[in-house]
Amino acid sequence: MSSALTVASTLLYHGYDGTSGFTGFANEGTWIIFAVILVPVYIMIAAWFLGEPRDTKSGLLGVSYLVGLTTSMWVGMFVLTMLIGFVFYGGVPEPFSSVGPP
Repeated sequence: MSSALTVASTLLYHGYDGTSGFTGFANEGTWIIFAVILVPVYIMIAAWFLGEPRDTKSGLLGVSYLVGLTTSMWVGMFVLTMLIGFVFYGGVPEPFSSVGPP
């Protein structure tokens, strides 16, 4: 049974193991995206409320669109990540299970 698990692990993971706590929500890529890449979006949102002529209703509508789109993308990516982990790797990914192959 042990050799079957070793062969299955080799075929599924190709020698790659878990990253021991590095994967998860707030790693380097998340901070780069929110602190650097999204600066123009932050400036745009500030301009909706601080610029002239001001239209608070349109600004709130824009913010609600951005929040809705972002939420739908994050939830969709989360569901797909869980599905891909379960189907192709035999279990849910790291934040919800143990580190590394089962």
